[in-house]
Amino acid sequence: MKLFSNAICFTWLATVSIGQTLPAPVSDADFLAVNIGEAQLGQLLFYDPILSGNKTVACATCHHPKFATSDGVSLSIGDGGIGLGPARQIDVKNQPEKRIPRNSPALFNLGAREFTVMFHDGRLEADPRFRGALRSPLDADMMQGFASVLSAQTMFPVLSRDEMAGSYNENDIGRAVRQGLITGAGGAWDLLSRRVSALPEYRRRFAEVYPNVRDGAPIAFTDISNAIAAFIAHEWRSDNAPFDALLRGEDVFDQQEKQGLALFYGSAGCATCHTGPFLSDHKFHAMGTVQIGPGKAANFETGQRDEGRFRVTGNHQDLYAFRTPSLRNIEMTGPYGHAGAHKDLDHFVAAHADPVTHLHSYDRSQAILFDPQAKDFALMASADDRQALAQAVSAPTVPLDQPDIDAIVAFLKTLTDTASIKGRMGIPEAVPSGLPIP
Repeated sequence: MKLFSNAICFTWLATVSIGQTLPAPVSDADFLAVNIGEAQLGQLLFYDPILSGNKTVACATCHHPKFATSDGVSLSIGDGGIGLGPARQIDVKNQPEKRIPRNSPALFNLGAREFTVMFHDGRLEADPRFRGALRSPLDADMMQGFASVLSAQTMFPVLSRDEMAGSYNENDIGRAVRQGLITGAGGAWDLLSRRVSALPEYRRRFAEVYPNVRDGAPIAFTDISNAIAAFIAHEWRSDNAPFDALLRGEDVFDQQEKQGLALFYGSAGCATCHTGPFLSDHKFHAMGTVQIGPGKAANFETGQRDEGRFRVTGNHQDLYAFRTPSLRNIEMTGPYGHAGAHKDLDHFVAAHADPVTHLHSYDRSQAILFDPQAKDFALMASADDRQALAQAVSAPTVPLDQPDIDAIVAFLKTLTDTASIKGRMGIPEAVPSGLPIP
């Protein structure tokens, strides 16, 4: 039931937002069109471990609806793990060589037109100046055939030893990746495509969706990635939270939620970066976020450091800067931060408001790690490294007391769209490979 008119609703919003303009309600125009048959094919591929080197890990292993399209832990175990979410354990018979260095991001609204930058460091980005209209650390000739930046994103996990590919001494995909054979005959993508094509149900479904396959062309890896992207875009559209109802003039907040909205769009400054209908400017900011785990580095490098956007641009102004995440369903998508160092949302809000103080007083119990070791916290144990992070912080300290933090968290919970977390299609009962579904 509409509790008051749109005009009254937006008058009230303008008052509490202290001069900030709130986004218009999300509409179909904000999203790219999706072919439902392509999405149905992508659903099977998303949950099928056939795309991992050892056939044990699917996209859904680290992006599962049970954990709001993430996995509920600070740093994932991909290849070499058994189980799901916080219950996942290391397989003693196939131990991973290295923990995945960054938190598994949620997948909500990635089919929206404004999502043109992928990953915490933005190393994949839609850019018409490049071949395939995509900029990435891979060769330009590898970027042909992807329907979108979301489609191109899928190529990275399957090529990662610790995420899906596995080690070179375990399977043909891992060996091809280790040798640098990605495209062309015998490359990792070709091997994965052959696996899929060898299954009659997949051949039939691809022929139904893609005319080139129906006309006799082999299934390409870009066909696989395009289907997965269509599924993600369709499955996890999130625009029916209480916040959306408020923007449409169909609902009201309680007093604490109103206070949190006023702080978020006002004196707390959250909306400076968390702007627009999906609450992200899609830019990169050094917020002094705590770093745990192995760090992000090349195989020949050592140390626990993750220098964020700097690794992409080489610009020292980008040191320790990471992409502003969308806040949709944030209540359900912890742990928070690029390394998942904070399990409690109120703790993370407090750390964002006063990052330097929290860098020097980090509580290790905030991390959710499978086998926490001292080396996981090496960066935070180093005064010099903490100081380097603190010096890079680009945001001002915001004085918030506990009632302020509680109010902001109450507002953030109005971004929870419970139906979107479950998804539109859900988990399939079986996949064409016959392998166990995560």
